[in-house]
Amino acid sequence: MSTIPASSHGQRLRLYLDLIRWNRPAGWLLLLWPTLSALWVAHGGFPGWHLLAVFTLGTILMRSAGCCINDVADRRFDRHVKRTAQRPVTCGRVSVKEALAVGLALTLLAFALVLTTQAAAVALAVPALLITIAYPYTKRFFSMPQAVLGVAFSWGIPMAFAAVQGSVPALAWWLLAGNLFWVIAYDTEYAMVDRDDDLHLGIRTSAITLGRWDVVAIVLSYGLFLLCWAWALRAQGLGWPWPLALAVAAAQVLWHWRLIGPRQRQGCFRAFTQNHWLGFTLFAGIVAGYAWG
Repeated sequence: MSTIPASSHGQRLRLYLDLIRWNRPAGWLLLLWPTLSALWVAHGGFPGWHLLAVFTLGTILMRSAGCCINDVADRRFDRHVKRTAQRPVTCGRVSVKEALAVGLALTLLAFALVLTTQAAAVALAVPALLITIAYPYTKRFFSMPQAVLGVAFSWGIPMAFAAVQGSVPALAWWLLAGNLFWVIAYDTEYAMVDRDDDLHLGIRTSAITLGRWDVVAIVLSYGLFLLCWAWALRAQGLGWPWPLALAVAAAQVLWHWRLIGPRQRQGCFRAFTQNHWLGFTLFAGIVAGYAWG
């Protein structure tokens, strides 16, 4: 009876970890900070270890599942882009069926976590999955697919409120709207890196649509994000750490403006990868605001 060498199992595991971008946590951190921020706001402070674990693990799992779906959808485009040509699905090291199976398994695990919360949060998990599946295909026909990604990357906000309060108040939708502008800002920075390749391939992105107004639009989107969250949380009783966090976040926006101003790939990519610090800054301000407010 033949057996599969342990080294083969190890190689497959490494490929799967590469598939879900395990060594590049910036993606799931961009999802995590606004979701945890919403969790704290919904509860008015620390939400408890159960919900913290559910939303932290669920965020990581769904981001990983989204990578599987995205790579399958974009495999024929990615092979023509230097930055993405060696992705496991694109170069054939992981089959389409394998990638979809991994994505399905991760999605089911995330759904199992949501089942331990309230029914309202479970109901919101269905549109979350549909948006995740739809996003990669919007790049074929929609001039601003980053807006669709913004909804997908912000959906943890209403889910957090639903899990805590059993419903989604207007406050949650204001936070989602603000976060949508943040996603448009940082993913446009990301799209600027591949703009030449995307033009050649006929893929639509906000960086292409905005043209010479890209930098201005990004800075304005950052500003709308911060203004929206500042307005939405004005009556939440947050103490001095919250306005301090907003000021630090605004300073980071100015730094991003400097990075992307020359429109060089290296600067735009660095700006994108550092966005999670902006999200963490606001989350830390909310946590500290409730603690010392």
